[in-house]
Amino acid sequence: MTNPRPLGERELALIDLYVNCFPELSPQDFYAKWAVSYEQIGYICWRDPTTVRRWFAKGRSYRAPNTCDLHHLALMDFLLDRYEEIPTFLLDLLCPASRENSDLENQTI
Repeated sequence: MTNPRPLGERELALIDLYVNCFPELSPQDFYAKWAVSYEQIGYICWRDPTTVRRWFAKGRSYRAPNTCDLHHLALMDFLLDRYEEIPTFLLDLLCPASRENSDLENQTI
């Protein structure tokens, strides 16, 4: 980019809000709240189902999810809880290509 936009106080405050306020949700809590499979959790977090199974394992097989995984699950939980309240124009701004190929508008979540 040849002419990047400067960051003012407003933008810096938004960055601070994002960094310090982004929620986390454990795979166990997400799984308990929603009727999802390990495969679906993997899809949400961009992880192999084997990795997700290790998040639920006990003992030596257990592997902890990383912070990004917890953020993905928290964001998905937020979207699932509030999908009907989110204005269409915001969803279009956030994911324009995905929404063009999606039937979400016609589905009840």
